[in-house]
Amino acid sequence: MRRAYFILLLLTQMQIHAQSGREYFINIQEAIPSIVLDIRYFSTDNFVGVRIDGYEKPVALLTKEAGTALKKVQSELAKEGLGLKIFDSYRPQKGVNHFVRWAKIPADTLTKSKYYPQTRKANVFKLGYVASRSGHSRGSTVDLTILDLETGQGIDMGSGWDFFGEISWHSYDQITEEQKANRKKLKDVMSKFGFKSYSKEWWHYTLRDEPFPKRYFDFDVE
Repeated sequence: MRRAYFILLLLTQMQIHAQSGREYFINIQEAIPSIVLDIRYFSTDNFVGVRIDGYEKPVALLTKEAGTALKKVQSELAKEGLGLKIFDSYRPQKGVNHFVRWAKIPADTLTKSKYYPQTRKANVFKLGYVASRSGHSRGSTVDLTILDLETGQGIDMGSGWDFFGEISWHSYDQITEEQKANRKKLKDVMSKFGFKSYSKEWWHYTLRDEPFPKRYFDFDVE
C-alpha cells in the first residue's frame, strides 16, 4: 500500500508539472547566447524594492514562438553592432500578485525616488503601470532595450525601464531627437518580426500572434 501511495504521489506531481505549461517555453539565453540579461525582478533593483515572488533564478523564459521571433530581432540588430538586453520576460502570476499586494500598502514607497517620483502610488493601477493580470504571464511579452555591442552600454531611451511616468510613453514628445530615434529603432525592429508595443512603456512588447492569448501561467522562473 505504501509503495502504491508513493507511485500515485509521483504520478500526480508529474501531472502537475505537465499542466504547468513549462514545456511550451524556452530559456532565451540558451536559444540566443549573445543576448544580455538584467532580470531586475530577481534583484532588489525594481519598483517594489525586493526580489519578486516566483523569480528563483535570473533567467529569461518565453514561449517558443516568441523566442524564435526574438532571435530574428537579435540577428537584425547585430548587423549594426547592436543587440538586446532583457529586463523581464515570462512572469509567473504569483509575481503579479506580489505587485498587487505592494500596491495596497500606501506607506511602502521605498523606491519612489527612482521609479515613480511624480506618480502617486495609489494611481499605478489606474494609470496602467501595474495590473492584476499581465501579458507577461501569458509568456510572449518581453521588456527590453538595445545595447551597443562594442561598449556594452544601452542606447539612450529617455527614461529608465519601469519608470512610471509620461516620459516612458511612446507619445511623449519632450525628449531629444536622439532618444526619439532610439525608441523608434527598437519599435521598428520589434514590429518587423511580429511584436506589438504598449503605449505607456517604450520597453514593453508582445508577440502579435501569441500562442496563449487567454492563459496565465504560474510556474517559477528557474
